[in-house]
Amino acid sequence: MKFSPCTSQCTSDGTHCQGCGRTHVEIKETQRLVAKLVGHLVDYNYDDPERFLELTSAKALKRAKAILEDK
Repeated sequence: MKFSPCTSQCTSDGTHCQGCGRTHVEIKETQRLVAKLVGHLVDYNYDDPERFLELTSAKALKRAKAILEDK
């Protein structure tokens, strides 16, 4: 599945947003994930939050790739 970012044309009827095409469940889960990341950044007050997010992103992509290859 290809990720479809928000287009700021959000809708709440049906199971999918008519703006981005994502399910409302996926949108809520993504919002919760972002909130957790923000909370972590605020709690630890890193001097270089960009570096934290770069490394976290790279690590998540590496782990997801390995899991998908094992399927």
